[in-house]
Amino acid sequence: MGWVALVLIIVAAGGLSWLIGVGRDMMWFVGAALMLGAAGYALQGSPGIEGHPIEANVTPIEVDTGLVELRGKMFGIGTGEAAFLGTSDAMIRAGNLRSAGDLALAGIRQSPNSAMLWTGLGSVLVQHDGNTMSPAALFAFRRAITLAPDHPGPYFFLGVAFIRAQQLPAARAAWARALALTPATVEYHDELAERLKLLDQFLAQNAGTPAP
Repeated sequence: MGWVALVLIIVAAGGLSWLIGVGRDMMWFVGAALMLGAAGYALQGSPGIEGHPIEANVTPIEVDTGLVELRGKMFGIGTGEAAFLGTSDAMIRAGNLRSAGDLALAGIRQSPNSAMLWTGLGSVLVQHDGNTMSPAALFAFRRAITLAPDHPGPYFFLGVAFIRAQQLPAARAAWARALALTPATVEYHDELAERLKLLDQFLAQNAGTPAP
């Protein structure tokens, strides 16, 4: 029970203080801190509840490394915004989508006009909401597009989000816009073109018509 654990903690802390040589004149500080903690636990905790091990209620989620690399090519790496999204990716891998979203929001608070962070937030929200294009996710993507209307990144990742939400015609329109905004000389132009081609082929096969 909670009281037993509390007593054991107090005894262990007192014994450790003695072993490391805390002087007698300082022991009353240690005792006061322990008693204050015990009082707080008694008032706000649940000492009467039987203890039990805590199991994480999360399932690891695979992060597409190809999309992460493409995001770096589009928006850049080695920036504060990239660091926030990189840590957000780590939270996604750990299955903690809420923390992933919180990290993207923390970055937005520091850089509210970052199209990269708004795009990242939209992507996380789609996954958090069960691969659906929620109003919050759509707002994040639209904010990114407003901040960088001529940047292909927000449109491309909006398309990825639409694919996850199984809204393929909308995904096709977003990817077509992303490709149109990407000069042929940019290193990721051909990759966007190939992804759009594959999507067109998939749509054509499911519609029963030849792919262009």
